[in-house]
Amino acid sequence: MANLVVGQSGGPSGVINSSLAGVFVRAKERGFDKIYGMRNGIQGLLFERLVDLKEIIDKSYEVELLKKTPAAFLGSCRFKLPEIDEARGTYERIFEILDKRDIKAFIYIGGNDSMDTIRKLSDYGKMVGSDIRFIGAPKTIDNDLAETDHTPGYGSAAKYIATSIKECILDEIVYSTKKTIYIMEIMGRNAGWLTAAAALSRGEDCDGPDAIYLPEVDFDLEKFRNKVAALLQKKNNVMIAVSEGIHLADGTFVCEMSREDVAVDAFGHKQMGGTAAFLAAYCEKEFGVKTRPIELSTLQRCAAHISSYTDVQEAFSSGAKAVEACCDGRTGLMTTLVREQNEPYVCNVGLCDVHNVSNVERCVPHEWITDDGSNVSDEFIAYARPLILGENLPVMINGLPAHLVLQKEVDELESRNNPQE
Repeated sequence: MANLVVGQSGGPSGVINSSLAGVFVRAKERGFDKIYGMRNGIQGLLFERLVDLKEIIDKSYEVELLKKTPAAFLGSCRFKLPEIDEARGTYERIFEILDKRDIKAFIYIGGNDSMDTIRKLSDYGKMVGSDIRFIGAPKTIDNDLAETDHTPGYGSAAKYIATSIKECILDEIVYSTKKTIYIMEIMGRNAGWLTAAAALSRGEDCDGPDAIYLPEVDFDLEKFRNKVAALLQKKNNVMIAVSEGIHLADGTFVCEMSREDVAVDAFGHKQMGGTAAFLAAYCEKEFGVKTRPIELSTLQRCAAHISSYTDVQEAFSSGAKAVEACCDGRTGLMTTLVREQNEPYVCNVGLCDVHNVSNVERCVPHEWITDDGSNVSDEFIAYARPLILGENLPVMINGLPAHLVLQKEVDELESRNNPQE
């Protein structure tokens, strides 16, 4: 049988390697001769940086360890493919590499920008009459992809965020004897799914955050001040969750209010960060009380030690479905998660046209946000709760989680294939 290639792109997640494991296991079952992995996504492919995963992952326990390993095992990238009519040479180069390796199935695990890559490659393939199949497997902790109920990676990040804010709330109650305002900044850019997950900390032993601000609603600094003032009248400690991407009515990100220059990536996305620090400084000046900004940053997307078992299984199934789609002769599609019911939770894997996904951003419905814009509803809780259930416990060695690391494996493989004389 012909060969398959798989790559990972964009910001990693706690279960991105579970999708890779799903691709690998199903591709072996379907009899692909070689299962290539792109080092650093499409950018690495252009330099023919490919590894044969069959030579690296040859034991069943290594597959299980891969599913417990955070970040992108193959290495990621943020490389924007130009439009076809702008750089046909780039596409000719990619297809030349794929044809040389007899690759008939191309699977890309990633978010919105990665699905845009699948769209362009599948369109070019159809244009030139190629029989290579291009399928996307979704991955993003932001949960902002269209056409799917949720995305692999979101449930685990939501579990980590809810756990972290719950533990911080307990810490503030026990430790702080002075009035203190805690502001936790959570990833998400233009979509507030991750920040909303802070509400999952509510329960019999925790009231959850006092306020939650999402980017779906314009942020009003005066209303924020009034909200905090009212909270300080009622309690000693205030916990607020804010999205990194909250913005004023004119579109200005709150994080830009304390920074003159904001860098952008290859896709034109502004680099987030600093929202909690700005609001903490603002509150300290306004109220004269102690403030503590908490920025989870990279931790929320790499905390595989507390990943959701539901998320791990769905990510694996998503990768496996991508292989099946290629074997069925399909192209230009993305695998999706289709929720059948909530209680008990049932979710299946489907497919959708990638053209309906790339460059489309799905946000939290406004009906799931309270009227004053400072919290989320029980409908959101019902949606998100099943996604964080179950544990994927790590394998512990010397007191720490064990992971499968590609560079070590590749170095050992090259050493075996090229012994010193």
